Amino acid sequence: MCAFKLCVFLRKLSYMYVKEFDIRWSDLDANRHLANSAYVNFMSHTRMAFFMDNGFGQRELEAHNIGPVAFYEHIYYFQEIFVGKPVKVSLQLKGLSKDGMYFEFIHNFYDDKGRNLASCEMMGGWIDLKERKLVKLPSDLFKNLNNLTHTEDFKVLTKEDSRKFGKRPKDVEVSFL
Repeated sequence: MCAFKLCVFLRKLSYMYVKEFDIRWSDLDANRHLANSAYVNFMSHTRMAFFMDNGFGQRELEAHNIGPVAFYEHIYYFQEIFVGKPVKVSLQLKGLSKDGMYFEFIHNFYDDKGRNLASCEMMGGWIDLKERKLVKLPSDLFKNLNNLTHTEDFKVLTKEDSRKFGKRPKDVEVSFL
């Protein structure tokens, strides 16, 4: 087995990062199921927990003067989630640029029987907190991030991948506001 295929095989055997959440009354919307904002909060909490567990604590980020920034989150809902049973939210790496500037994550929501209740594709990057510009990830942090379980369709990201949906700002005249 060549080195690349062995690396891919071993990465599939590695653990999937998972965080468990109890559903609280405050996580529900008017339909009495998990609110959209709760999905976003649970995914963000899962990412931050992974970062904290893997050398991306406040001290490390401050030392490099960087922070993560989200470009988009696309959520797909398969089944409703209700109060009373915890959910598990997974985190996998779907893509990473060669310099670590861009990353793409997949989150999945599972019930206690392993049923996939929702999924989310999230893309982001690293920003220099003084210059307010995207920057590459320092090599020690790159290694830690790249150790996260890869999805089967993992790819090396480029700047073009961050623009694949073609969304651009469209300003309006102030009089329209």
